[in-house]
Amino acid sequence: MKSLIQFLSRLLISLIFLVSGFQKLLHFSQIQAAIAQHGLPMAKFCAAGAIFIEIVGGLALVLGMRAKTAALIVAIYLVPTTLVFHGRISDPAMLTQLLKNAAIIGGLLMVFAFGAGDITLDKTLKIRKT
Repeated sequence: MKSLIQFLSRLLISLIFLVSGFQKLLHFSQIQAAIAQHGLPMAKFCAAGAIFIEIVGGLALVLGMRAKTAALIVAIYLVPTTLVFHGRISDPAMLTQLLKNAAIIGGLLMVFAFGAGDITLDKTLKIRKT
C-alpha cells in the first residue's frame, strides 16, 4: 500500500508540471513575452529551460527515473519561479499561488528525502539510486 501511495503522490505532483510544460510549449511566444515582461533576461532561453525542466522533470517523477534527483531539481527551479511570478503576496490570488507552489515544493522535498518507493522504472531496470 505504501508503494502505491508513493506512486500516486508522484503522479499527482508531476501532473502540474507535465500539463504546464506542454502548455508552455504550445504557447511558447506568449510565455517568452510573459518572462520578458517580468524583466528576466534571455526570455527565450528561460522559456525553453522551463519547458525542459517541467516536462523532463515531470516525466522522471511519474516514471520513477532518478526521481529523487528530479524532485530536487524541480523544487529548486520552483523557488525562483514562485518568487518572480507569484511574489506579490498583497494580491490574494498571488498569495494562493505562492502557497500552492510552497506545498508542491514540500511534496517534492518529501520525494527527495524519502525516495520514490518501489513502483519505479529505476527498480524495474535495477538502476542504482541517486
